[in-house]
Order: sequence, then structure tokens, then C-alpha cells
Amino acid sequence: MEMIVHLHPEVFDIVLQGDKDVEIRVNDEKRRQLKVGDTLLFLKRPDDLEQLRVRISNLVYFKDFLEVVEYYEMKRIYLEETTKEEYLSIMGKFYSDEDVHKHGVVGIEFEQVKNM
Repeated sequence: MEMIVHLHPEVFDIVLQGDKDVEIRVNDEKRRQLKVGDTLLFLKRPDDLEQLRVRISNLVYFKDFLEVVEYYEMKRIYLEETTKEEYLSIMGKFYSDEDVHKHGVVGIEFEQVKNM
């Protein structure tokens, strides 16, 4: 399976550089279909012209985003200079407390693979 993931330019760039190697999302029905070995196709917003395909190496499940920031170093999940508090605020803009409570959160660990 391959899942398309749209990323803001600054986040796409740190994935491309190899700094960010975990994508964090609410573990809704779409994400529950993912398995180790599947691929993510990252598309750089706003035009989605730049892309990068990666392979899922691990899936880690969490109750909420607070557990995520306690588990991972910020540079693995977002911009390194972002504080945990700022990250939690950002994720709160994308996902409602209700969705987080209902589905939980998944850390999608990935690796860049040549010749995919």
C-alpha cells in the first residue's frame, strides 16, 4: 500500500535532508491500514510538484500527542527548534481532541530508499 502525505515546504525539506524520519498522524481508519514495508509518497505543498517516496520501517502507537513528544526527539518528528509546547499547539490546529481521543496517534517511522 502507498499513502500520499502532503507536507508544508519546511517540513518536506527536512524529510528530504534526512533529518525528519517519523511522520505523526491521528491513527484513523486510513492510517490503520498501513503496515511495515508500505510506502509513503510525500508531496511538497502548495503545488505538490516535488515528491519523495519512503518505506515504512516501524509503526509506534500512542494515546495522544503528549506521549509522542515524550517518546521522540523533536528533530525526528518536526522542526528541531520547535518546542514541545509549540508542537502540541500546532497539532491541536490539525486534529481535534475528539479525534485524538477516538483514534489515538501513530508514529510512522520511515527510511529513504534509493530506486523506489
